[in-house]
Amino acid sequence: MDLEIVFPLLKEIKNKELKEKVKKCYELAMEKGKWENLEEIPFTLLIENAYSYVKHVNNVAKMAYEIGKARQDVDLDALIAGALLHDVGKLLEYEKKNGKVVKSNLGKYIRHPVIGGILASQVGLDDKILNIIIAHSKEGELVERCKEAIIVHHCDFIDFEIARGGK
Repeated sequence: MDLEIVFPLLKEIKNKELKEKVKKCYELAMEKGKWENLEEIPFTLLIENAYSYVKHVNNVAKMAYEIGKARQDVDLDALIAGALLHDVGKLLEYEKKNGKVVKSNLGKYIRHPVIGGILASQVGLDDKILNIIIAHSKEGELVERCKEAIIVHHCDFIDFEIARGGK
């Protein structure tokens, strides 16, 4: 799977080492979660017939990228990397059983932001990226969010709330 086709904003990460670690994190998550096609994963199990994980991650990354460009006081590489990886833990929080995507046993004990942080740490991503991943959801209410994590957090909730049917 060519991750630069699946996640076009990967091409915008200027730091080659960081870009490779993002790819490595996805490869590790896909291997451990036994996923071959990221398009078959819904972005959430909370919305019936939710659109794909890929669409959600790209939506969040695009919104975050545009905000980052407009702000000019954030680390754009870290912002893109964190936005692309914010939900990577879902590849282990979810599993496919009998043709249906469901919560995995691990996912019953540990939510995707923490799983994602563990995966990111395993491939050597730095504390700022871990903060973006771990703090993008309600877990972030207990820690200080870096600027990039604040952006990804809000972009994630914007996409979720609109998908849920905000009027």
